[in-house]
Amino acid sequence: MWLRCRRLLRARCPLPRPPPAAPGTATLWPGWGRAYAPPGERKRFYQNVSISQGEGGFEINLDHRKLKTPQAKLFTVPSEALAIAVATEWDSQKDTIKFYTMHLTTLCNTALDNPTQRSKMQLIRAAVKFLETDTVCYRVEEPPALAELQKNEWDPIVAWAEERYNVAIGSSTSILGPNIPASTKDTFVSHLASYNMWALQGIEYIITQLKSLILSMGVIDRHITVEKAVLLSRLEEEYQIQRWGNVEWAHDYDLCELRARAAAGTLFVHLCLESSTVKHKLLQD
Repeated sequence: MWLRCRRLLRARCPLPRPPPAAPGTATLWPGWGRAYAPPGERKRFYQNVSISQGEGGFEINLDHRKLKTPQAKLFTVPSEALAIAVATEWDSQKDTIKFYTMHLTTLCNTALDNPTQRSKMQLIRAAVKFLETDTVCYRVEEPPALAELQKNEWDPIVAWAEERYNVAIGSSTSILGPNIPASTKDTFVSHLASYNMWALQGIEYIITQLKSLILSMGVIDRHITVEKAVLLSRLEEEYQIQRWGNVEWAHDYDLCELRARAAAGTLFVHLCLESSTVKHKLLQD
């Protein structure tokens, strides 16, 4: 899972640039869910990247400077594996630092600064609320070919979630969506409560990208791959592409970026749950 996510993150594809931010500031950008909108670009100002262990966790060093968050807090992550992944993002930048490609760094900044000041329960309830509008629960009746495609592709992942969590979910062709039982929501609230605050930030990020709690949990539980989850989240769009053709570069651009973000969120969640250290790991080719 980790290697697959890293390959998707490193895929050579065009990436969107977020709106410019004033120097030294960070904003929330709707396209990035609840995460910070990273600044655009700046010239690389450091030569070497390393990690060190401090009192609060693992820190990132840019030459002799300690990395800090947009709110000037010390950038400290809970596991060495996550620190290595973040350090790799910084080390892989060339002459120009392209912050909008550094999804793990952005997620860490969001977890550390918590710019929306939400509690753990607020994060959980925001994630569970997506069940009411979950992509795989909304079905069409026309055209018949798309309705059949949704049934064949989405029914198995819904059935998996119902069995995995012992809940009732279902699907609906109504504009109001399916009627999700309160007991189902309570079960997901209890399950998500087992994750720490950092992992919950990553889970919400994945849900925001895929527009689906069910697909997100399938990826986190390693039931489906990131590629499969992205394909299922874009099922109607892929159907239209097959029928009407691909818009040159635009669809590939969107697909590649969505894979990169979903992969980053998935990797972030698993690395936030990693408790062991990685000994003698060198940031070298």
